[in-house]
Amino acid sequence: MIAGLNRRCDVYHFSFPTDDLVGGALPTGTISYWDVQLRMQENQPSQLLLQQGIETMRTFTAVVAPGTLNIYERDEIKITRPFDDVFYGEFFRIIGVRKSDLNPRDPRNYLLLTLVRSDIAHGNRSQ
Repeated sequence: MIAGLNRRCDVYHFSFPTDDLVGGALPTGTISYWDVQLRMQENQPSQLLLQQGIETMRTFTAVVAPGTLNIYERDEIKITRPFDDVFYGEFFRIIGVRKSDLNPRDPRNYLLLTLVRSDIAHGNRSQ
């Protein structure tokens, strides 16, 4: 186990089925991995953009172990532990995946994820 991983999450892989009878389709989320260890931190926004009054997207960087998981861009994670976490139950969309330079068999292997908060417009997400 890598020291400092202080949260747990579930990883969802979303697929987009074909349209239904009325011409719409909802993405279906399937849990790929349960109880994955991670550490997550908010990234510093660009001070120059903030000074100009431009709204910036809040991004986060997460370290996930083990590094042998098949996690892709557009997958989502849901924070599941600890229960008193500020982001407990929140979904984050993965916009970037970087693999570590360690050997895949090394127990210290990890993935670096770039995340944004996931919001679904006009929908209720089952939890």
